[in-house]
Amino acid sequence: MKDYDVICIGGGPAGLAAALSAREHGAKRVCIIERDLELGGILQQCIHNGFGLHTFKEDLTGPEYAQRFIDRVKDSDIEVRTDTMVLEITQGRTVHTLNQKNGYAPLNAGALILTMGCRERTRGALAIPGTRPAGVLTAGAAQRLVNIEGFMVGKRVVILGSGDIGLIMARRMTLEGAEVLAVAELLPYSSGLTRNIVQCLDDFNIPLLLQHTVTRIYGRERVESVDISEVDGQGRPVPGTEKNVPCDTLLLSVGLLPEIELPFAAGIVLDKRTRGPKVNESMETSVPGIFACGNVAHVHDLVDNVTTESEKAGRCAAAFVNGRLHRGRGICTLAGDGIAYIVPQEVRTANCSGSVELYFRVTRIFDQVKLNLRIDGQIVKSVKKRHMAPGEMESLSVPCALTGNAEQLQLEIET
Repeated sequence: MKDYDVICIGGGPAGLAAALSAREHGAKRVCIIERDLELGGILQQCIHNGFGLHTFKEDLTGPEYAQRFIDRVKDSDIEVRTDTMVLEITQGRTVHTLNQKNGYAPLNAGALILTMGCRERTRGALAIPGTRPAGVLTAGAAQRLVNIEGFMVGKRVVILGSGDIGLIMARRMTLEGAEVLAVAELLPYSSGLTRNIVQCLDDFNIPLLLQHTVTRIYGRERVESVDISEVDGQGRPVPGTEKNVPCDTLLLSVGLLPEIELPFAAGIVLDKRTRGPKVNESMETSVPGIFACGNVAHVHDLVDNVTTESEKAGRCAAAFVNGRLHRGRGICTLAGDGIAYIVPQEVRTANCSGSVELYFRVTRIFDQVKLNLRIDGQIVKSVKKRHMAPGEMESLSVPCALTGNAEQLQLEIET
């Protein structure tokens, strides 16, 4: 006997949606394990609006969006273990947990769903020269300090990186009375959503410096200034272009990485492009019965997409437990010219109801191009695209009738 039919590791938006979906589709005993004191994940500190436009057709804040799912979990018989660390998972679907109430407890599951989300890159990953003063934070850490803990992290702020969290914090710091001096971006385009560029920078006259980066940090006890330099086409600082900007705070919004420590240790195959586990059309990893969804599989820009994907993972996990998930050979997906990655990485059409949705990102900004779908080398579908950018995830619905006995699906951009 298993302790649970389905265990979700992580109680953020992915874990909440996956657990509810698993329970609704026939999994009898479902458990959510969350290391924080409460459910909701990163949404609890995202007090800005813009959530739920697709899922609920409403404009909600992060806590409001999370609460919709938390209330549903509380009204169900889903077990919740908060303040609980997961030490290890095994390919046999045993979850080794630790908390103050139960101590060490191994839990066995018919299926596991990995919903741990992602984490931010830190200064250590960037190796910016300089001393180690106070005032250097990731944008997410600053967001928690300001929105939940009630601490103001600085008054004169420079932000490195134009990811969505950085853009949102540029607006948040401005509203709290700080002066955001600049947002520096290494690439020739912003990596955030267009709506965030407009609402968070343009509306507040905050300069966005494309093809710029921070090349040095000054200050002993506290940040006193930073050097911002132009970069060339390879992202290398151009000597002589550095400008010293006096400030007391540097926020880093330089990318998100899936939390892969648990799947890596369990021997789950990872994708070098997404940096998360490889998954198939059911969001199942290379280990049967272990699923991954949300930002642990690939970083999303909209929580609504996380919910949709996680509901599928929960439904398929329940099908696996009840013996309804088809096994067999899958069709591999391949990222062609202009495509950064595709999820899922494998498609078993027997588990698809009519069509399969391919999610992908492009490598750079494209205008007025064609998106081609090749099946075993032959173009079978072309879609005109007016505009595509790396900061916005795209999708393409592929009818299963097109695939036949194919071995490979490839997406490419035709300019």
